[in-house]
Amino acid sequence: MKATQQLNRLGQSLWLDNITRDLLTSGTLKRYIDEFSVTGLTSNPTIFDNAITHSKAYDQEIGDLLTRGFTGEALFFELAIEDLTHASELFAPIHEKTATVDGWVSLEVSPLLAYDTKATVAEACRLYKKAHRRNLFIKIPGTKEGLPAIEEAIFAGVSINVTLLFTREHYVAAADAYLKGIERRIEAGLSPDVRSVASLFVSRWDKSTMDKVPDNLRDRLGPAVGQQTYKAYRDLLESERWQRLEGLGARPQRLLFASTGTKDPKASDVLYIGALAAPNTIDTMPEETLLAFAQHGKVGAAVARDGGDCEEVIADFGKAGINVGKLGADLQAEGAKAFVASWQDLLKAISSKSKALK
Repeated sequence: MKATQQLNRLGQSLWLDNITRDLLTSGTLKRYIDEFSVTGLTSNPTIFDNAITHSKAYDQEIGDLLTRGFTGEALFFELAIEDLTHASELFAPIHEKTATVDGWVSLEVSPLLAYDTKATVAEACRLYKKAHRRNLFIKIPGTKEGLPAIEEAIFAGVSINVTLLFTREHYVAAADAYLKGIERRIEAGLSPDVRSVASLFVSRWDKSTMDKVPDNLRDRLGPAVGQQTYKAYRDLLESERWQRLEGLGARPQRLLFASTGTKDPKASDVLYIGALAAPNTIDTMPEETLLAFAQHGKVGAAVARDGGDCEEVIADFGKAGINVGKLGADLQAEGAKAFVASWQDLLKAISSKSKALK
């Protein structure tokens, strides 16, 4: 049995963190679904930038959209929704088979709106309505300004992938926003069955610290934060607040481990997959990590319910001079800036290609 199948049997969903037109039309994504137990897909501005810049697969559609008056962001969302609609159709059987728990794809709102709550909600609702896919998440960053947008979007019935979470505290705040949205729907007599995932970014912790700590701590902070957050996730699912909502028909906001590609050339290329194998969670992998894990990955013991030795590991980083709380805040702020830069690069790529095609 392949390691990817073993991960699936353990109860962790394996999603692909990539999308390109070629991946869809060549049958490669379908093969990953069939052979590697891939049950969902995530995307971001960098992924689409690379897809559009390094492929001619979009040229004809871009030309057609230009003649219809589309430019910039509007043109991009037409391309993105076309790709994600195709992907959502491939995952539709999984979505139905798992009673809509799995088989999701994700589309991000403009990162330029990350600090504008009202505009983020309006854009999330617009994109969700435009795509009109049952198994589509709209991605909203879990920044301070993003939290009320998440609550409002959930209340409006939009399925949300909360992105840019780095700490346990970020996750808890995102989960609270989700629960508030569900509670408001129940009070308003609306269905509480609005889905969400909370995406915790892992590898950037170790990229930021690997050359600043002793060798025995190298590449251990990301897994420890992931395990610490998993404990908080399990605690929430056992809380009276959640059990009440579940009894009324709500479904859990699932914890998703993101940014799982290894950044340290000295470390295993599947470092985070084995370290964060946990039931009832999701692991979204870059394509190269998926292929590496399918080839030589191993699934060991699942993450301990109590997070194992995560608190001791995090404390050791503090003793080594790493202010983990400050670093988590910095990583989220840097992540938001990086998404804006990627978005601007994406729009530049579309503009350049548009001029060439004209």
